[in-house]
Amino acid sequence: MSAPKTPGPALTEARNPRTLDLDRLQPRSLLARILEEDALVPIAVREALSELERASDRLLEVLERGGRWVNLGAGTSGRLGVLDAAEIPPTYGMDPERVQAVIAGGVGALLRAVEAAEDDTEAATRDLRERGFCAADALVALSASGETPYTVAAAHFARDLGAVTVGVTCSANSQLARAVEVAIAIEVGPEVVAGSTRMKGGLAQKMVLHALSTSVMVRLGLVRSNLMTGIRPTSCKLRERAIRILMDLSGRSRPEASAALETADGNLDHALAQLQG
Repeated sequence: MSAPKTPGPALTEARNPRTLDLDRLQPRSLLARILEEDALVPIAVREALSELERASDRLLEVLERGGRWVNLGAGTSGRLGVLDAAEIPPTYGMDPERVQAVIAGGVGALLRAVEAAEDDTEAATRDLRERGFCAADALVALSASGETPYTVAAAHFARDLGAVTVGVTCSANSQLARAVEVAIAIEVGPEVVAGSTRMKGGLAQKMVLHALSTSVMVRLGLVRSNLMTGIRPTSCKLRERAIRILMDLSGRSRPEASAALETADGNLDHALAQLQG
């Protein structure tokens, strides 16, 4: 019989035996040690492939039936959730309301730490209620330790409503993992600097988020081959990308692709239909 897992906080607060000499290393060795620890993260994420697949399925179901996907967390976890949600509209053309993010402490916490906000359990339910969160929606709750009161409370609230709940944590034996329908537990081990979960814990959460969002957007039909055909060309860079995508998919010239994009008012699907018609 395997030994019981260490409780959540100990996993993310423990001292790393491989970095006990961190303050005595020369710069190159210090950087190498950090990168060696980071290299362990993709291996740990890969081990959660089955849970990632299940979460992708559930999130796809929610969006296909008109529900919303909400990332939620505190501190680094919250910022990562906001970052991934913010990239969906420009990359895939989806309405910003469909994939949202909530961070403990509000918008101000994006730029400056609001540490006490992570302990406010009442704020968690209030923040979701203010967005009209309901049973038709999905919550992706993020917490490296899996013990953050704000995030755990939000997960309980969402699950009690009957919403889809996914937890992303670095401890399989945490409160968050037990509170959600699908627990994605990436056990990356102790951090280079004890308790600094913006490092391996943050990297793991970032990998999980971009894997989930990309897989769901592809499955929604917003990618052809490996090209983002849902893109909104709202900047010079994005317009150039849109033109290249149209040229690649249609085999037509740059002037033809540019003209079709203009006629279609920036809608790549409509522009492509013109070019292939």
